[in-house]
Amino acid sequence: MCEFCTKHGEGKKWYLQIENYADELLYEELSSRQKDIIEVKTRVEYLNNLFENFVMPAISNLSTEKDEPQHAPTSTKPEDVLPSEETSLINRKIEHFGQILPIEDAEEVINIASSITRMACGCRLINAGKKDERYHFGLMVDRRGTFDKFPDAASSLEVLDKEKTKEIFRRYDEDGMIHMIWTAVTPYVMCLCNCDRDCSNYKKYIQKRGGPRFFRAEYICKVDWNICKGCRSCMSRCQFGAKTYSAALGKVFIDPTRCFGCGVCRATCQNDAITLIPRHESTEAANIWLKDTTR
Repeated sequence: MCEFCTKHGEGKKWYLQIENYADELLYEELSSRQKDIIEVKTRVEYLNNLFENFVMPAISNLSTEKDEPQHAPTSTKPEDVLPSEETSLINRKIEHFGQILPIEDAEEVINIASSITRMACGCRLINAGKKDERYHFGLMVDRRGTFDKFPDAASSLEVLDKEKTKEIFRRYDEDGMIHMIWTAVTPYVMCLCNCDRDCSNYKKYIQKRGGPRFFRAEYICKVDWNICKGCRSCMSRCQFGAKTYSAALGKVFIDPTRCFGCGVCRATCQNDAITLIPRHESTEAANIWLKDTTR
């Protein structure tokens, strides 16, 4: 299990623990350490800032004075010395961190959430110039007064029931989009996103090989060579370069040390040759959660 499961899930999947969705976390005053990093007093303040700076600019026909919308509120304090990569990672884990989920676990999260609001994704505005691309699904948005605080955005916030949300996620899964869950001042769960190469965190972490911004899934994918026909359709779906092809054998191989366990490759396999197995069952990948190191 990833370290969040140990710290925030008592050894179980942290994102399936109901206490990590509770209003007590939303409104409690943050610790001194959290305040030093995030510079707000409560999670609801953090989330309102995030909505204003990240979601509002991405909503069509709504103007904003901000030229460059940010992923999260930025510090106004001058930096004399840039933090080390290790310190930056520790701070990200405290403020805003994610984990990849296969569709099965994403649906379990949807079952837990008391409300689901589909909204525009700031990443698509920043990286693709697309407004109102609705790949971002906020959880319990209504419980923090967002609709009242941002009335101009209300018409662009689509409140969905659980079955409709699952239907959309399954369609995104078939399209090869990665499902991720994100915290807002860990361990509070704020949203489910559907990500690809236009995701800012993906670009910074995977494409540009920067510091980690999300954990790999609690699973890895595995190919059954007795079933695989070597069509290679799954290879185009892998956004982490985990698949290679053996021309001699006519089979696809998944490198467990590079697999992030998103599971979207399964949707394109016509022979059901790819399955998910728990990460701990792989001796090669059991302790790989961030980069290709045992952390």
